[in-house]
Amino acid sequence: MNNQFKQHGAFSWAELMVDEPEKALAFYKDVIGWDVEEMPMSTGTYYVFKADGQPVGGLMAKPQEASHVPNHWGVYVTVDDVDATLSQVEIAGGKAVFAPMDVPGVGRLCSFMDNCGSVLSIISYEDKKV
Repeated sequence: MNNQFKQHGAFSWAELMVDEPEKALAFYKDVIGWDVEEMPMSTGTYYVFKADGQPVGGLMAKPQEASHVPNHWGVYVTVDDVDATLSQVEIAGGKAVFAPMDVPGVGRLCSFMDNCGSVLSIISYEDKKV
């Protein structure tokens, strides 16, 4: 596992949410040259972008409830403890956008809005404990 997946405070993942995943996949394969691995999930297919065989980001279709949100890239920052970090966010004047959730085989994550209105996602990877 790369260091950014273990180091508290490191940007570790980028994720694209779009209306037309196939169109975006073709674009980024052509422009960047990423390989793509498909991961079936209960909510649809998640696509993992890979560079030199290493996962570097992902893509997913926007959920129905987010149809009003523009297509966008989001980033994740690795933290030691998602729940403790979210508590600090709230003390500092931020608020949860998506409550902490566990993703089997990945880790625990959530998204929050800071005191200026910017959204960021945080994650603690399962393999970090190994």
